[in-house]
Amino acid sequence: MLMIRLQRTGRKHEPTFRVVLTDSKNGPKSGKYLKNLGWYDTRLKNKADQLDTEQVKHWISKGAKLSLTLHNFLISQKVIEGKKLNALPKKTVQKKEPTAAEVAAAKEAAASTSAAPAAPTETPAAEAPTA
Repeated sequence: MLMIRLQRTGRKHEPTFRVVLTDSKNGPKSGKYLKNLGWYDTRLKNKADQLDTEQVKHWISKGAKLSLTLHNFLISQKVIEGKKLNALPKKTVQKKEPTAAEVAAAKEAAASTSAAPAAPTETPAAEAPTA
């Protein structure tokens, strides 16, 4: 399957990216691609001039898939229509903050367990007769 993705180039701490058409089995660092569709520099203000939008639309119509980051970039540049997708790693889980009702229920449960009288524990050593 063909994929349009970003391929990092540039120096350390100065990233620039190529927008490339590649086979999805090729890794992003392999350097193999079929066609260079433009470039993306995060430090520049005018980002729309860097990309061959007609070629990108052409390859999308032919069935090429977009990476999540490139999909969100093209939506923000108004090249394609749609909703932005979550491009964060799947391992990160959003922590849910407890609501006020859940906090109150937890406090009531803790209060009811601490209010119950503690049952006296019997020790078997005290009952055993000494010889």
